[in-house]
Amino acid sequence: MDRVIAWLRALSKQSWMFFLGFVLLLSYFTHFHGYWDPPHLFWDENYHISAAQKELHGIFYMEPHPPLGKLFIAAGEWLLSPNEETNQFIDTDYGKNLPAGFSFAGYRLFPALLSWLTAGLVFGIFLLITRNPLFATLLSFFYVFDNAIIVHSRGAMLEPPIHFFSLSMVLLFLACVQQRLNTRTFRICAALFGAAFGALMTTKVNGLVMILLIPFLLWALWPDKRRIGEFLGIQTLAFLLVFVAVWHVHFANGATVNPSLPDQGYYQASQQYKEILSKGTNDSLLHFPIMLRDSLAFLPHYEQGVPKLDLCKNDENGSPFFFWPFGARTIQYRWQATTGSDAYQYLYLVPNPAGWFLGLAGIVLTVCLLIGSLILPVEQRPRNTVLLLAFLAVYVGYMGAVSLADRVLYLYHYFLPLLMSFLLFGVAMQEITRFGPWRISQYGKTIILFCCAIFVFLGFQFMRPFSYYEPILDEGVERRELLRLWDLQCVRCDSDDPLIRHTCED
Repeated sequence: MDRVIAWLRALSKQSWMFFLGFVLLLSYFTHFHGYWDPPHLFWDENYHISAAQKELHGIFYMEPHPPLGKLFIAAGEWLLSPNEETNQFIDTDYGKNLPAGFSFAGYRLFPALLSWLTAGLVFGIFLLITRNPLFATLLSFFYVFDNAIIVHSRGAMLEPPIHFFSLSMVLLFLACVQQRLNTRTFRICAALFGAAFGALMTTKVNGLVMILLIPFLLWALWPDKRRIGEFLGIQTLAFLLVFVAVWHVHFANGATVNPSLPDQGYYQASQQYKEILSKGTNDSLLHFPIMLRDSLAFLPHYEQGVPKLDLCKNDENGSPFFFWPFGARTIQYRWQATTGSDAYQYLYLVPNPAGWFLGLAGIVLTVCLLIGSLILPVEQRPRNTVLLLAFLAVYVGYMGAVSLADRVLYLYHYFLPLLMSFLLFGVAMQEITRFGPWRISQYGKTIILFCCAIFVFLGFQFMRPFSYYEPILDEGVERRELLRLWDLQCVRCDSDDPLIRHTCED
C-alpha cells in the first residue's frame, strides 16, 4: 500500500492532466452515459420541456425562473433533433401524455453535459486549494458519486447549470487571488467571473447567494486598490453583458402570443408589454426595461400560488430545511413494476450517505477551526481563513435565506450548500495538522482521503439502483433507509417517518 501511495504521489506531481482525465472519465459514466433513459417525464421536466418548446417555436410565456436554463434545454433539442415534432406542449405550461417514441436525448443533453463537466471544475477547485492532484481527485469523488445530484441532473432540470456556473465562480475566485500579479490573466479571470455570475443569475434566482464571494475576494486582494478597482469594473461589465444578452435573446424570440396559455397568452404582462408584443417590437433594446420589469415581477406573483409545507398531505414531497444536511426527506420521482418479477424500478432522490456525512463533517470542522483559532492558544492560525469564511458564508447565507421562505421547499434545494460543504471539507483537511495528541502528516492525510473516497464510492454503489432505474426488491428499499427521517418508501410500504407522525398527531 505504501508503494502504491508513493507512486501515485510521484505521478501526481508530473501530470495533473492525467488525474483530471480520470475524474472526467468517472463522471462521464456516472453523470452522462445513457442520460436519455428512462424515457419518461419526471419531476419538473413537465414544466421545463414545455417552456423549452415555447422557446423553439418563438412563443411568448412567463415563468418564475429566468430563461437561460430553458434555452439550454431547447438548444439540445434543436441541436440533436431526435423528435420529428416539438410542439406537443406549446399550449400548456405542464406537459404530459408523451407521444410514442418520444426521445429525451435532446432536451436532457445540456443539463447532463454540464453536470458531467462540473466534475472538472470540482477537480480544478480542489487542485488550486490543495496543490495536490491526487488529493483533488479523491475529493472530487464527493461530487462524481453523489446519488442525489446524479439522478436529478440527468433530467431536463435547471440545477446542472446552477452548479456549473456557481463552481465556475469559485474556481475563478481562486484564480483571481492566485493570479493577481499577472495583469492579463487576472483581467481575463475577472471577466469570466462576471460572465459566470451573469449566467447564474439568468438561470435561477437562488444563485444570488454567490454574490457573497465578492467581498471575500476583495478582502483577499486588499490592499491592492488597483486590482480591486479592475476586478469590480471588469466583472460588473461582463455580468451586465451576459445578463442583458440572455434576457434579450429570450425577449426577441418570444414574439407569438398563444391564446391557449394563461391570460389569453399574456400571463401577467402589463399593458405596455402587450402593446410591444402587438407591434412586434419585442426585439428592441429600447423596450428591454419594460419587458425585464414584467418578467421579474412574475416571480412574486407565482410564489403566491405555491403551497406551504404540509407534512400531513399524503403526497407531500417537501421537507424542512434544517433536515436537509441529514438527507431528509427523499423524493420518489417515479416508479414502475418490473415485468416478471416482484422488484420495482425507482428514480429516487436519495443522498449518498457517505458524501453527505463528510460534507456535514466539513461544516463542523470549519466552525471548529475558525472558533478554535479565536479562543484557543493554537500554534498556527488557519492559512486559508478567507476560503473558510467565504464558503461558510455562502452555506450559511443560503440556509438563512431559505429559512425565511414562506413556501414548500425540497431536498434538491440543498444542492448548492451541499457543494459548499464538500469544498469546506477539502479546505479543512488542508488546515488540520493535529488531532488531539496526534500530528497528521501529508502521508496521513493521503490515507484519510483514500478512505473517504472509498467510503463515498461504496455509498454510491449502495444507493445506485435509485439513480439508474434498476430493479430492486422491497427488502432492498427498506434496507437502504439508513435514517427514518429519509422516509424512503417502497411501493407497497407505508410511511414510517417520525417527523410526519409527530407533526400530524400534534
